[in-house]
Amino acid sequence: LVRSGRNREDLLQKKVADSIESCTMKYVAAYMLVALSGKESPSSSDVEKVLSAAGVEIDEAALKKVCDELSGKNLEEVIAAGEEKFSAVPVGATGGAPAAAGGAAETAAAAAPEPEPEEEEEEAEFDLFD
Repeated sequence: LVRSGRNREDLLQKKVADSIESCTMKYVAAYMLVALSGKESPSSSDVEKVLSAAGVEIDEAALKKVCDELSGKNLEEVIAAGEEKFSAVPVGATGGAPAAAGGAAETAAAAAPEPEPEEEEEEAEFDLFD
């Protein structure tokens, strides 16, 4: 059972990686640049011009997918929806990471110099507000 679960996880990771690889952020970024320039619904040829100017090799299927997905949508709403999805993602270290780094963290804390106590300012011989 452990093996089949691991194989399933590997297949899922590969599927996600293939999906990301076929539709990278460069197409989304180029689409957004065109939209920010004032064009409400950029066409794939508009996005292609931006990518070509940057020297990017264009994957027509990925470009079409991005343009189809974003066509007619308000980009501010799309970004807000994405931010909501990211807020649901847990952040921080997993259970195993702190244990592995625990000794290193203690060593780093011990090696860090203690801050010097602040000296009291001497009274000035003049007053700026007189």
